[in-house]
Amino acid sequence: MAIHAEAATAGEHGHHGHEALAHHFDNLEQQREATALGMWVFIAQEVMFFGGLFLVYLVYRMKYPEAFAAASNHLNWKLGTFNTAVLIGSSLTMALAVWATQVGRSRKVQVAFMAATLLLGSVFLGVKAVEYTTKYHDGLIPFAGMFHPTGEVHFPATVSIKNIQMFYWIYFAMTGLHALHMIIGIGILLPIMWAAWRGRYSPEYHAPVELFGLYWHFVDIIWIFLFPLLYLLGAHYGSGGH
Repeated sequence: MAIHAEAATAGEHGHHGHEALAHHFDNLEQQREATALGMWVFIAQEVMFFGGLFLVYLVYRMKYPEAFAAASNHLNWKLGTFNTAVLIGSSLTMALAVWATQVGRSRKVQVAFMAATLLLGSVFLGVKAVEYTTKYHDGLIPFAGMFHPTGEVHFPATVSIKNIQMFYWIYFAMTGLHALHMIIGIGILLPIMWAAWRGRYSPEYHAPVELFGLYWHFVDIIWIFLFPLLYLLGAHYGSGGH
């Protein structure tokens, strides 16, 4: 009887030893492995999603190389470079936030690194808003009735305006979806920061921070590919971009 009672007590502790442990998992490690698998499956489908967009870009780039280079020339590669540095910095601060929870640093340290990540992500989005506004004033929004390049924007007479417009369709689709993932990421990070401030994360339990870190790094990696493909394609085409 004593043995059975001890086993029952141990089983109860295994299921309820931590407030974050869901009832259908035996322990936190099993829960962490299951959630990590779910995140990797999600990232895999995101790779396929963005992979389709990259394929569309490559097909049209090979089909209309001069038009794509001319259109890329009107992207601001300096702002693109700045944003690339900002996202690399945000990956560093996010990695430090994961580390801080893994080793049990104070909640202030954890939140500080997360706040830095949030700030850098917001800076990135702010720069994108500036770029989009510039494209609007230049008449380079590819939607119906909005694509009418201004007098300050010149394209070679040898390229088709429709092909130029195709580049901007792809540009706004890819960077817009990337920005949407950034916005979603910031929305997810806020409650994680709140939980960190309440002291929820520790070396024993930090899976939400670790899994969000994977998501954030993935979004950053997508930009690392977008930047050279979109911004540097026309870097040496004619005069500098706007």
